[in-house]
Amino acid sequence: MTDKPPINTRLFYGWVMVALAGFTLFFSGPGQTFGVSMFIDSYINDFGWTRSTVSGMYSTGTFMAGIVMGVVGGLFDRYGHRKMGTVVAILFGFALLFMSTVSSVPMLLVGFFLIRLLGQGSMSLIGTTLVPQWFITKRGRAVSIVSVFGALGMAIMPPVNSWLIENYGWQTGWRFWAVVMWVVVAPTVYFFIRTRPEDVGLSPDNEVHIPTEGGIGIVEEVSWTLKEALRTRAFWMILYSVVVPSAIITGCVFHQISILGQAGLTPGSIALISGATSFVRLPLVLVAGQLADRIQLKYLLAVSQAVLFVMLIALYLANSVPLVIVYGVLMGTQMALQGLIMGVIWPDYYGRKHLSTIRGITMMAGVIGSALGPLPFGFAYDVFGGYTEVVIVSMLFPIVGTALALLAKKPVKMA
Repeated sequence: MTDKPPINTRLFYGWVMVALAGFTLFFSGPGQTFGVSMFIDSYINDFGWTRSTVSGMYSTGTFMAGIVMGVVGGLFDRYGHRKMGTVVAILFGFALLFMSTVSSVPMLLVGFFLIRLLGQGSMSLIGTTLVPQWFITKRGRAVSIVSVFGALGMAIMPPVNSWLIENYGWQTGWRFWAVVMWVVVAPTVYFFIRTRPEDVGLSPDNEVHIPTEGGIGIVEEVSWTLKEALRTRAFWMILYSVVVPSAIITGCVFHQISILGQAGLTPGSIALISGATSFVRLPLVLVAGQLADRIQLKYLLAVSQAVLFVMLIALYLANSVPLVIVYGVLMGTQMALQGLIMGVIWPDYYGRKHLSTIRGITMMAGVIGSALGPLPFGFAYDVFGGYTEVVIVSMLFPIVGTALALLAKKPVKMA
């Protein structure tokens, strides 16, 4: 027996899943660095904590969340996106409510752990693993549409958070998003998401049908278990390309007001970064989605690492509004490529059957990478009085990443 799609329509329900995956990715924003960063100065100003203290709690909480993500991925494979997504959205609401009550450093650590685990980690896992279940031949295009929602979140949430904090206070800002999770996100996930097309009598891309006694059997690409994937060289090469951008971009975004402020730039000019980043991400990710269905993904991965290197050069040189815009454009380019590639390369290399388990581990690495980013930047500021040294050292990592990406050949599973 198979369930029926919640909505009767002639449109392939996989495209509805694309919209819902993008929806969950958008609302992971309160737990993403671009959403959290708007609250950082409020903690520093209200409680007198140092920037290193807040950075340390953020990094530690993120690291702890990353460790747990390895387990969360397995739960998605076991219980499905509908059940897990609903639970995650409800719990994320409670985590956001808790953030509005923070009044001590230990509470800040707990709050960062919860919103990074449930927001950046678990909510993002819904968006990045749902669509690959519904598409194979059109996977790149489908994932690229999901990535657009991520770009919209990065463009919309910072100014919304800034407005909420300025007009109603940072506590109300957190409470607003908690209510959204409970009233909007959780019910939407519960009523409309289905994990696989086979669950509703369909097949990936709505093209290949495998009839069985129970309806449509699972259409499977070559499938790897987590243990099998860990034994391949490509897995570790790609994983490096997950950790490095996650660490560097998180560090840059978390401290970018301070970094660019030292170059004499005003908060107003720095705000142009979000606009430039989002402006370039929206069209680029759609173009890259077409490319991902046509060329080897390792080449796109190498390009994304090279763009990260150039982005750091632009940050190092940024002392004027035009250079800030260039930096924002490069960041948007890198994030567009990175998000798309990570959404496509894992199912392309290792199949659908154990995708959430594998993605849970790779997201664990990414979350840990984002935990490592802010701390050295904050440490550099406290020790050297600036960020020059840490930006220069960071340039070495994407150089290595470019070389490893070119060597990350798709593995072949022996019978």
